[in-house]
Amino acid sequence: MRALVIEHDEFGPAEGVGEHLQSQGFALEIFRVLDDPQDPVSHKPFPDLGSFDLLVVTGAIWSLANTEPIASWIHREVALVQEAHSQGTPVLGMCFGAQVLSVALGGEVTKSPQPEIGWCPVTSDVAEVGSGPWFEWHYDQFSVPEGATELARNAVSSQMFRSGRSLGTQFHPEVTPLLLDEWINQGLDEMATLGLDPDNLRTENQQRAQENRRQADRLVDWFLAEVAGL
Repeated sequence: MRALVIEHDEFGPAEGVGEHLQSQGFALEIFRVLDDPQDPVSHKPFPDLGSFDLLVVTGAIWSLANTEPIASWIHREVALVQEAHSQGTPVLGMCFGAQVLSVALGGEVTKSPQPEIGWCPVTSDVAEVGSGPWFEWHYDQFSVPEGATELARNAVSSQMFRSGRSLGTQFHPEVTPLLLDEWINQGLDEMATLGLDPDNLRTENQQRAQENRRQADRLVDWFLAEVAGL
């Protein structure tokens, strides 16, 4: 089986989720939207969905609440996700990817009442996913599109929804300690502004790493079996 992974820059890989998909027999084809994460302009044509069995859309620092900086590509990406969903190709969207999925299905993205950075409580309706803390780094929130089902939430925003064979998560099941270290290093100014201690977060990341990986693998397995039907 083949999965197309839409990465937005070098800091937004599928990481742990991609590794687990490979362990389940998927060959990954990576399409990176931006060569330079400091330059939000891209005119690269998105790949044809072709014979892909799955579409994965990862996170990004950009905002669907303000698409002007990313207008050169975001509308084409939304159209690709809409096409995949319409033709029955399963979509897994994570954080920004879930927001893209929401917009593709008629939802909207707005500023969240407050940012969520770090390990945040999430209440899930899906036993296989669990309600333990998930890692988040976002300033926006998606609405659950009409006809979709909200499956997880917390006091700040909706956290997961399903529509047909597609699933969006506001949290980041793909994170690993290495990826989180990169995000912390890139986000030191953000964290200082919000009064967050990067060293405390690094310590918590290490403490939660093994259980988070098990929980994330269970989520992917549930998604493949029960949502995507693969």
